[in-house]
Amino acid sequence: MPRDAEWIPVYVGIGSNLDDPARQVEIAIASIGALPDTRLHSRSSLYRNPPLGPPEQPDYVNAVAILLTRLEPHPLLGALQAIEAAQGRDRGAGPRWGPRIIDLDILTYGLRRIADETLTIPHPGIAERNFVLFPLVEVAPRMSVPGLGSAELLASRVDGFALEKLDRN
Repeated sequence: MPRDAEWIPVYVGIGSNLDDPARQVEIAIASIGALPDTRLHSRSSLYRNPPLGPPEQPDYVNAVAILLTRLEPHPLLGALQAIEAAQGRDRGAGPRWGPRIIDLDILTYGLRRIADETLTIPHPGIAERNFVLFPLVEVAPRMSVPGLGSAELLASRVDGFALEKLDRN
């Protein structure tokens, strides 16, 4: 990595609903902060919310982390998936949107737009997911989601009723 490589702001969504979800999210945040050529800038509080997918599963705990990284998008995705695997996630197991020990999603990567077979940025569900938008507004209300508008604007369009902000210890 060239020493003069640009630091890119990246927003990562983090969620868990298995095996002490709040602890899983905290472990993931610490692991993200330890990635090479990456700095954890800030992170949101934790939020509890009902599952997006099948209803017969525990509530999720979610957060958003802001990173500064020199990693390109696909290597960053690989590093995040390695963190998921280290925490016990098997991406091939279970139904889509089913229970999971940890889920790490790149929400935005600078102002880039990417759409290929392995990565879509901005994250395709960002504008509809209150469990992403409310934590995002907490840490960066004016950040711009490429092609969609500010986090604040997007959050004003979704219902936050089912979210419960958890105390940070």
